[in-house]
Amino acid sequence: MKFLNRDYWIKSGSYSLITNLQSLLFGFGSFYLLVRTLGKDSFGVWVLFAATTTIFDMARSGLIQNALIKFLSHSAESENNDILSASFFLSGILMIICIIVNISLASFFANLWHFPALVPMFYTYNIVYLLQGALSQFQWIEQARLSFKGILVTNIIKQGGFFFYILTCYLLHINVSLMHLIYAQAVCALIGAVVEYFFIRKYLFFSFKLNMGWIKQLFNYGKFAFGTSISAILSPTITQWMLGALLSPVATGSYNIAMRITSLTAIPSSVIGSIVFPQSSKRFATEGRDAIKYLYEKSVGAVLAILIPGLLFIFLFPGFVVHLIAGGNYPEAISVTRLVIITCISTPFARQFGTILDSIGMAKINFIFILFSTAAEWTMGYIMINKYGLIGAAYGTLIIDSTILIAIQIILSKKLGVNILNSFIYAIRFYPEFFNKYIRPINKTREEKHEVQDDTGL
Repeated sequence: MKFLNRDYWIKSGSYSLITNLQSLLFGFGSFYLLVRTLGKDSFGVWVLFAATTTIFDMARSGLIQNALIKFLSHSAESENNDILSASFFLSGILMIICIIVNISLASFFANLWHFPALVPMFYTYNIVYLLQGALSQFQWIEQARLSFKGILVTNIIKQGGFFFYILTCYLLHINVSLMHLIYAQAVCALIGAVVEYFFIRKYLFFSFKLNMGWIKQLFNYGKFAFGTSISAILSPTITQWMLGALLSPVATGSYNIAMRITSLTAIPSSVIGSIVFPQSSKRFATEGRDAIKYLYEKSVGAVLAILIPGLLFIFLFPGFVVHLIAGGNYPEAISVTRLVIITCISTPFARQFGTILDSIGMAKINFIFILFSTAAEWTMGYIMINKYGLIGAAYGTLIIDSTILIAIQIILSKKLGVNILNSFIYAIRFYPEFFNKYIRPINKTREEKHEVQDDTGL
């Protein structure tokens, strides 16, 4: 079966890895240039704006993406038209709601952060939201078909185009306005959506009559993932909102630098998570609980093996990393980075926890868990920021993430029999296994090739 085929993991993992790497490079490159091009106030406002508008994309992703992938990946071909029509219908309804909310809150945020120009920025971003919605919907259809090539190409167009716009302005000393950044995002999303259409047009067959049964089924499955996505993105966003309101947009910019550094550690989790979701959904249906337990422990172990060396380096040399990434204008981000990097140990556990629960039909448990943990993080963040200022945000994150890690292991131990120690054992075994499976065969092939050359005299 394709799901169980090793080639699926290698091919899917390669595309997913390259997609995440290009996302990292272009995203980091854009950040690297903006933090040097914009003033500290403007950069802080852009961070607040980007964090806020991202909520809408995450909301649509949470409601539609996992449900669409799950049902398209193992439903009868005769039902695909109804599933697609239902997903587009739900996406359209959610888009209208989010645009209304976006317009309604524009003045509120402009007053909260003392930046009147935010109002037209929020209004204009609705164009990006529409275009990004079409692009995302197309990419999810391709992912459900176990294909990743188009996703890679269109993400390069969307994020690479935005990066090269900023790079051009930087090299030519053109003033970068926040509104122009939104225009650039709109153009890149439009081109990406058109290109992705050609990758998935052979799958785009709709039913002209909406199937209410599938609408309800997609909604009922996605509603908890929707809540989970909203809660997960609101957690860091609310922290940045509080920093902007209680301190200043400059404090938000400094905190975002630390978060940018730590976001590098999320790449391995994202790569493995995008592969594990369809794999775990299929294996749970065919092999049961033990297969999911192994999949969770093994995937977390692989991520830990990749993460830990980088985390140690950042923890030991945070000043060097901050100056390298953001220049010398943000010394206050150094201590924040050192504290926040500790929390990254919990990232693979939390990421795969949500992936596994969603894929085996326990999205409700995941939603409730995220809801309570997010509320706790907001409360702790508010208390700590008021008491300690910028560094208080890092204290709050460290306390809550440590508590979350313990709670995750308790839940998984009861539901699937997961043992946290097994993940660390797999992490230790990762290096020799990787060497024996991938490095040694390459060396052996080279040696055999040299022997053949010696024998033939070539």
